[in-house]
Amino acid sequence: MNKKQEQLIKIAKNLEGTPYKYGAKMKEAPDVFDCSGFVKYIYSQIGEDIPRSTIEQAEFAGKLVNNTEDIQPGDLIFFRGSRGHYNKTFPEGIGHVAMYLGDNKIIHAKSKRTQNNPEIIEKGKVAIESLKKVKNKLKPIITIKRIL
Repeated sequence: MNKKQEQLIKIAKNLEGTPYKYGAKMKEAPDVFDCSGFVKYIYSQIGEDIPRSTIEQAEFAGKLVNNTEDIQPGDLIFFRGSRGHYNKTFPEGIGHVAMYLGDNKIIHAKSKRTQNNPEIIEKGKVAIESLKKVKNKLKPIITIKRIL
């Protein structure tokens, strides 16, 4: 692991437990995050500017990683999810992004949505989980991108 990857992972891990907020604005960081805002924020802390939204991160940030066997710490993993954003590059949609930590672990701003009519409640936090567990829940992985 290079120095930037080590810095990135340390910053991300120090934010574990930070509350999730759907559509959180960058000016609200580091107090609350949504998934794409979390990865944008941690990358900005090491001087890397990436797009704000999941669909733009998946399309324009970094270089494509061909498969999970080539994944490295700091790589961004994009999932379809149950709701997401669509475009011509990703007609299947991008619903969530997580960052790979190594050892089959990821860190992400995760949420659970519940409907209590008429209110929609989003609860969650920045958490470390196994890639396998998240992949089984959010399948499929749509793309993986390497920034560093």
